[in-house]
Amino acid sequence: MTSPPSPVHDGRARLAVLLLLAVTAVWGSTFFLIRDLVEHVPSADFLAVRFGIAAVLMFALFHRQTLALTRRELTLGAGLGALYAVAQLLQTTGLETTAASVSGFLTGTYIVLTPVLGALLLRDHIPRAAWVAALIATIGIGVLSLQGLAMGFGEALTLGSAVIYALHILALGRWSTGSTALGLSTVQAAVIAVICFGAAIPDGVTLPATSGQWTSLLYMAVVAGAGVLIAQTWAQAHLTATRAAIVMAMEPVFAAVFAVLFGNEGVTARLLLGGGLVLCAMYLVELRGSTHADDVSALEDPPAEILHHDV
Repeated sequence: MTSPPSPVHDGRARLAVLLLLAVTAVWGSTFFLIRDLVEHVPSADFLAVRFGIAAVLMFALFHRQTLALTRRELTLGAGLGALYAVAQLLQTTGLETTAASVSGFLTGTYIVLTPVLGALLLRDHIPRAAWVAALIATIGIGVLSLQGLAMGFGEALTLGSAVIYALHILALGRWSTGSTALGLSTVQAAVIAVICFGAAIPDGVTLPATSGQWTSLLYMAVVAGAGVLIAQTWAQAHLTATRAAIVMAMEPVFAAVFAVLFGNEGVTARLLLGGGLVLCAMYLVELRGSTHADDVSALEDPPAEILHHDV
């Protein structure tokens, strides 16, 4: 018979939840900022500068962990960075023609896509509630984003980024460990910057032109980049994957709130209905589908130390 979690473990878990909730709030706050910034700075240019700054800061903080990585771990970090770079390029390009609140909800479907792709690619057992949630999420996406019988180009790109984010989460959950997470995240940030610089070079790298644009970019590089990675790495080392995913389901909610409050977007019935369906699907797949099983496993084994995708 296993003993219940210690008070120290409970305290760390509660702090981890608060940190992860703060992380999702930061993620949500970036959608309308990115949308405004990419009107002046091309997506690849913005991402190159953003992750370049983040990579330099992270290497300064985690150079020992990065230099300690083996050749295999460096290769893994590069592959993960390439996945994330493609997802970021798709998401940011999609934001050029997609409302920030819609982008936030569509990006958040990785919470549903992750268990679905886990079943298809890794043969993970997925409860029936997860498949029901996937259908609800599909309907919600249609209400939220479809224009007639076709999805808009920006929405399609954003949904594609959610698929790649889900693949990134699965890969991290399979191969990242507590001892390599900080080094791997630093390598990823550097690879993302290199790939995005490569995409930006043909047309020349455009930098922000005003102090306001630089402020937004530095916020997304330092706070939503390096700072989030530090908090996220620690938090997800003290939570089960399911519990962490439930907290991260708040990301699209924060995205919509920030877009309405500060992004000059209106609250429409379509946004409320479609976003509500997507959000309900996220909670259904995590709360109804696997909470009980995950809680049992959490008492038997310590939570896996994994690193989530967003920077």
